[in-house]
Amino acid sequence: MLRIGIDTGGTFTDFVVLDDVRLTIFKLPSTPEHPERAVLDGLARIVGDRQDYLLQHGSTVATNALLERKGAKTLLVTNQGFEDILEIGRQNRPGLYSLKGSRPEPLVPARYRVGLRERTLWDKTSLVPLEDKRLERLNSKIDQLKPDSIAVVLLYSYLNPESEQRIGDVLSKLDIPFSLSHQILPEFREYERMSTTVINAYVQPIMSRYLSALTGDERVARGKLTIMQSNGGSIAPASASREPVRTLLSGPAGGVVGAFEVAREAGYDRIITLDMGGTSTDVCLCDQTIATTTEAQIDSMPIAVQMLGIHTVGAGGGSIAWIDEGGLVKVGPESAGADPGPVCYGKGNRLTVTDANLFLGRMDPDYFLGGELKLYPERVQEELQSMTAELEKMSGRSWSPEELAEGIIQIINTQMEGALRIISLQKGYDTRHLTLVTFGGAGGLHACALARSLMIPRILIPLNPGTLSAAGILRSDVVRDASLTVMANSSDPDLHNRIAEAFEQLAREVYAQLNEQGFVEEQITLEKSLDCRYLGQSWEINTPFGESFIDEFHNLHERNYGYSNRHLPLEVVNLRLSGRACYSKPPFPTFELEGEDPPIDSMIQEKQIILDGDQVRAGFYLRNKLRPGNRLKGPAVILEYSGTTLVPTDFELTVDRALNLLMTPKHRT
Repeated sequence: MLRIGIDTGGTFTDFVVLDDVRLTIFKLPSTPEHPERAVLDGLARIVGDRQDYLLQHGSTVATNALLERKGAKTLLVTNQGFEDILEIGRQNRPGLYSLKGSRPEPLVPARYRVGLRERTLWDKTSLVPLEDKRLERLNSKIDQLKPDSIAVVLLYSYLNPESEQRIGDVLSKLDIPFSLSHQILPEFREYERMSTTVINAYVQPIMSRYLSALTGDERVARGKLTIMQSNGGSIAPASASREPVRTLLSGPAGGVVGAFEVAREAGYDRIITLDMGGTSTDVCLCDQTIATTTEAQIDSMPIAVQMLGIHTVGAGGGSIAWIDEGGLVKVGPESAGADPGPVCYGKGNRLTVTDANLFLGRMDPDYFLGGELKLYPERVQEELQSMTAELEKMSGRSWSPEELAEGIIQIINTQMEGALRIISLQKGYDTRHLTLVTFGGAGGLHACALARSLMIPRILIPLNPGTLSAAGILRSDVVRDASLTVMANSSDPDLHNRIAEAFEQLAREVYAQLNEQGFVEEQITLEKSLDCRYLGQSWEINTPFGESFIDEFHNLHERNYGYSNRHLPLEVVNLRLSGRACYSKPPFPTFELEGEDPPIDSMIQEKQIILDGDQVRAGFYLRNKLRPGNRLKGPAVILEYSGTTLVPTDFELTVDRALNLLMTPKHRT
């Protein structure tokens, strides 16, 4: 069956097409104003008059709407007296020593937060029932404010959802999408549940319109479409339309899945992934598995659904260089995107990281996207001279274009290094024991500098790195997550039976959702875990569920915090169940090793490039000509359709059996 992986990024939309065993890749410029256009244009090149195929899609539509604050006008309905939870939050101070404390504006302003007189208690009983006249007043408020979407979050609705369901019955008669918190996140912690539900409502109309535009096209309708989630699995479009909060890290999650599988096949299961595209860089640490978290944040807003532990910074090939009021050069987070794009694309007039790399000779203007996209290096020279002149006026010293270009690269490297430190060194991981798996169109140009700074001993660059996220989406499983707060004590003699009954309830939900996608129970694997803590603690550790889960929790607590107390009782807070089914996965082909010397026709030219202020002569090689077992020493540049790799003077490169590029410092083995 024809299978198509699609990843929509801020600059390019990537396509990976698997037709039996033949793999084809290509990129199209993204169309941010109407992102479905690039997807449909790509499908027009692929499907022809075929009738049966699988489309697996990762989208940034919900992410961009949230980050750019371009979501729906949202109304929040909650308990009277609790309207400001969204604004108060946890009173955390991320900038502990900042002299000017600030927090982002909430997605829902005060006048769009409505409190209803209703109160359910912790034991599920109703203290203040929800009266019909309150619902009538809610209708009047909706008529007055005319929201585009509605979020409903009542206290303890995860235990007793009756009041939320009554509100939902009223809202279902209106032509307005709404999100009920007991359906989106049936867990305790009112702030996290409110934030997650509000985000879902905020992006729901935009995601629904996007998916409607896709599914309404006859080329999509002829196939089967799945949407990538932030947890590394995919769901049906109807589910993604109802719960778009689960797709916020859709594309980056595909990249992590692809990178981990490629690295594991190559023999490395402790990795850091670095996905550097045109707009941002996404990093993730995988220690023998792809871990998920419920403590993710985007733009300081908590999102408590299962997500991969991805950290994102606004540092990409299209990140714009600019001069601040004090005369300092800054890079990003604003990106030139697909339109107008970097200066070298021919339309933009603001310097980017891609322009700096091109000027320094680290890219070939005649081989960008395999020669499909013409670059204009002369325009970069003009803009660099203009920017250096501005710097000279502000700083009083002279600057060369070469200094400025290398400065731009150093700034963006520092930003990416900071992101890598957050997920590794700051969490106790020794980077000397990890492998850096680099992908995205721009990742290979910066990988060695980052590995050098963090003492990472090995870099792996997969084949077709610029489309790895789409390839990872193509290899993703179909996954449905379900959770439930139970607040059970380990001293309860009926604990195991109580947990088992609750898991049966969650399993019925998951089976029903996966049955809708055509899977039967025999094809579905269930993964059960518990959020546990010592009685009296505030935060939990996710623990695999089994007969000895209590001992497992003590072991995890000791590993994470350096101690455990096996005499203390445990509290089981949440139950988590993940249902997983999978389509057949394309194999990774391997080849016999050949000689160490690259073929003569693999090097297309030698020319001067700039590294660390010096002009050095580097060979430019075509990656598709390199063979397994080939070795070469830097300085060198490796060219391929979806990316460019820089091998500095102090690194060497080996091609492995799967045609991955392995780069290591010359003084190490």
